Amino acid sequence: MILDESPRPPPPSPTTDAPRPGPDARPAHAALDDVLLRLDALREDMTTLEATMLAAHPAIVPSMRASARNLAHYVALRRHDLRSLQNELARLGLSSLGRTEAHVLANVDAVRRVVTHLLDHPWREPAADEHPVGFGEGRARLDLHTSALLGPSPLERRVHVMVTLPSEAATDPRLVRDLVESGMSVARINCAHDDALAWERMSEHVRTAAAATGRSCRILMDLAGPKLRTGALEAGPRAMHWNPTRDPRGQVTAPARVLIVAEGAPGRPVAGGGSLVPVPATFLRTLASGDVVELTDLRGRGRRLEIASRTDAGALATCSDSAWIEPGVRLVRRRAGDDGPTPETVVGPLPPIETRILLRRGDTLVVTRPGTVGRPATYDADGEPVAPASVPCTLDEVFARVRAGDAAWFDDGRIGARVVSVTRERFVVEITHAREQGSWLGADKGINLPDTHLDLPGVVGKDTDDLRTAVRCADMIGLSFVDDPSNVRDLWRALSTVDRPLGVVVKIETRRGFERLPEILLAAMEGFPVGVMIARGDLAVECGFERMAEVQEQILWMSEAAHVPVIWATQVLETLAKKGIATRAEITDAAMSERAECVMLNKGPHVASAVRALDDILRRMAGHQDKKTPRLRRLHISELGAPPVGETREPPESKQSER
Repeated sequence: MILDESPRPPPPSPTTDAPRPGPDARPAHAALDDVLLRLDALREDMTTLEATMLAAHPAIVPSMRASARNLAHYVALRRHDLRSLQNELARLGLSSLGRTEAHVLANVDAVRRVVTHLLDHPWREPAADEHPVGFGEGRARLDLHTSALLGPSPLERRVHVMVTLPSEAATDPRLVRDLVESGMSVARINCAHDDALAWERMSEHVRTAAAATGRSCRILMDLAGPKLRTGALEAGPRAMHWNPTRDPRGQVTAPARVLIVAEGAPGRPVAGGGSLVPVPATFLRTLASGDVVELTDLRGRGRRLEIASRTDAGALATCSDSAWIEPGVRLVRRRAGDDGPTPETVVGPLPPIETRILLRRGDTLVVTRPGTVGRPATYDADGEPVAPASVPCTLDEVFARVRAGDAAWFDDGRIGARVVSVTRERFVVEITHAREQGSWLGADKGINLPDTHLDLPGVVGKDTDDLRTAVRCADMIGLSFVDDPSNVRDLWRALSTVDRPLGVVVKIETRRGFERLPEILLAAMEGFPVGVMIARGDLAVECGFERMAEVQEQILWMSEAAHVPVIWATQVLETLAKKGIATRAEITDAAMSERAECVMLNKGPHVASAVRALDDILRRMAGHQDKKTPRLRRLHISELGAPPVGETREPPESKQSER
């Protein structure tokens, strides 16, 4: 190792004592002295914080205590700006501490040992119990904890693939088996949708598919948690609109599709899309293929529905013109060559049109308590505002916590606002972010208040009932919107009477949850096994989309220091799952997700294809990346000349694994 490139005297004789460093070596020794002082101070800070943090968390289970100590060391390490120290260590040819998460103190002591020997200082070997985790042991612990939570690693792949099951998984066991065969190793059931009976059937189908294929597939059930959403808006008019598809010149390229059904029949979606028009069953029975149904729409325009076919669901018709209808619109059947009475009826009950609120920058929006009904803004004849738009919030606790000046985001961050005033019954926001032409806000859309600490319990209300089903069906419970250590303790307390081991997945999806991650991890270590989910949707809204990359990196690092497996979630291969084709950005994101222990896909009609694509990406990346460390496997693109000494050129067919 060359520390100083200036000329040196000949080396001393092996039989004589080596001379003390001369003036030429002073710059290197001064740098080494400074490095050692900084490393010693860093080590002292790490051991001090370890004692403080563990004393404050006496309930950590024995199997996680060494990991908790390592987490404390990493927190102490990251309290310092170490960039100048890293640069100096790299200049001296030493480890720059850039890959220390899994074994922090052992890594720091390894560098201290080398620096001490270079300075010819005496070295005291740390006692066996000083290092909670040694080199190599940290990764082994993480692998053990991952297996305990998520099951054994899939064949030829380190990273698990989790899939959110759609509602159809309750009635279609073949769908579930296809997902397992494609590479799903964890099935997620979202308790915010469907019901207990559907969840039980989904879990049965997962267990059956896993047994039939001989593969492991664990089940995660996500409790809905205290999700803030917009409440009900006033019902719109009971009307319907259909429109044919037209080319840029206005010519019809595909007629509108309309399914005429019997009143009271269960609504079924029209294959290929379309509108449902209810009529009395007696009129429906008179319709046959080739008939025409005539009507005058709400604009006074005559329209013709041509009956294309009859099915059990009703009569499928097409129309080459747009039309607006409402209940009571008169329908008349016409049939070629039929001189008898002409059947007629009126359109039956229609569902109300969904009301939405158009919000522009500078607009005022009033947020009201649960149980109220929201409505769009009203204007006078001159277009001047009479009353601002309003929308209810689903959580009553918000109104005691929100303050003027707090940020507010609606609909997954599509609309931004700032709170301008608060009363007991409402708070008023001014819209600060929206599309130039305005953004629409509807019912049941997410609300994020990143500046507001809500202080909500971990398991309450509906979650308590859902948990009873989850402990029967699941292998692990997902705890949503965790922003305080007490949330996790509430869940462990609720699970303490369960007679079989259940894991807990802590979902980090608020800014406060991210900022309190070390404390939350220590609380999570009061049980076993445990994992962390990076819920990137709400988290990006809370922390800012531009910060999402660094936020997810910090969660990965902190969790690895705790030897806790991470689930990388939200919008992974989203376009592929929903539309059947992936974007370039999604492929890159999926490749980066290899640094987590599990990657989650959301439901979609092409989700099985997305699972297969993700499985392929993760297998390839496993040869190139391990957490933060590049794996220097041989690259075939480097073979410009002769093969390395002692090796022969591989035949082309051997490169299939790297395609």
